[in-house]
Amino acid sequence: MDVLLHDIQQCTICKDHLPLGPRPVMSAHPESKIVIIGQAPGTKVHASGVPWDDASGKQLRKWLGVTDETFYDATKFAIIPMGFCYPGKGKTGDLPPRHECAPQWHRALLDKLSKVELVILIGLYAQNYYLKDRAKKTLTETVRDYKMYLPTYLPLPHPSPRNRFWLSKNPWFEDEVLPILRQQVKSILNL
Repeated sequence: MDVLLHDIQQCTICKDHLPLGPRPVMSAHPESKIVIIGQAPGTKVHASGVPWDDASGKQLRKWLGVTDETFYDATKFAIIPMGFCYPGKGKTGDLPPRHECAPQWHRALLDKLSKVELVILIGLYAQNYYLKDRAKKTLTETVRDYKMYLPTYLPLPHPSPRNRFWLSKNPWFEDEVLPILRQQVKSILNL
């Protein structure tokens, strides 16, 4: 695992497309019990090198019902984005995760994580990549049908503050999905 993590940290396969240069941000440990697969780091996370070290991460930890200490314990959570480096700015936000990362690194990482009991898929990119033809037409439909993906996967929307409109439009998420998410996390981590 140490060799694999080192290789990922040294990765430069898409360096020509990264405006801030390569800086892979992720964490994993052979004992990780829950895997969080998100999109790609933003500029704040790129600068700190700490996964989910931003407002989205704060909201995600609240959704999970865990402290910072628990969240950043790699024996509890592996944090593996679809794109390990900041992809750059687009017209309405950050660009999509680079497409090279997941095929290059995900299988090798997941093969080393033999204790995983749940994979949390955050956002459309992770859901489409892992659920393939089982993903619904929209993120909303996929998240609403979360039960059909359990016990292996639990799809979530992105916890970005920009998703306030989605959250207000879909109150069932907080009422139905978040309690299940917290219960799963609590049970798996023995909290």
